[in-house]
Amino acid sequence: MAGCCGHDAQFEGVSGDYKRRLWAVIAINAGMFVVEMTAGHMARSQALQADALDFFGDAVTYGISLAVIGASLRVRSTAALAKGISLLLMGLWVFGTTAYRVFAVGVPTAEVMGIIGFLALIANLASVGLLMRYKDGDANVRSVWLCSRNDAIGNIAVMIAALGVWGTATGWPDLIVAAIMAALFLSSAVQIIGQSLAEQRQRLT
Repeated sequence: MAGCCGHDAQFEGVSGDYKRRLWAVIAINAGMFVVEMTAGHMARSQALQADALDFFGDAVTYGISLAVIGASLRVRSTAALAKGISLLLMGLWVFGTTAYRVFAVGVPTAEVMGIIGFLALIANLASVGLLMRYKDGDANVRSVWLCSRNDAIGNIAVMIAALGVWGTATGWPDLIVAAIMAALFLSSAVQIIGQSLAEQRQRLT
């Protein structure tokens, strides 16, 4: 892991240990996407479905990150740019569907939200723990860390939303949390796109 956190060179993911950890995180995210999307649909929870979409996006993101490890800076920065754009689109989709559900959907099931949110939090804390030592690096590595961090924050938010739904007997806490998660997607997208474009400009100089 030499150079991972150094100032002279950014860690590019070329490490057997990092790749093994990434495979484990891909499996965790793919499994939780299926669990959380199913539960979100059953519970009519927009926050759960937004978080499930984040799991799916992360599994794809990690797969792309794994595929371009060791490739040229141009390939890695382009892959990071694509992931940033996908996060941007994801955030816009969550905003749009949340606005729709304000008018079209009833109160979600708080108990299911809380149970699945807690299960997802455990899964994401495991992912964060696996990737913690590799949180700094180029845009490709950095995008992996930001997605993992978003997941953990999102699961805590879903649990808070479940408490809010239970306490108020309305769907507004669920919708508010979904909107906050969409904003987090957009913020991460801006960071990833900005770093990938900077790396591409650096390559040309």
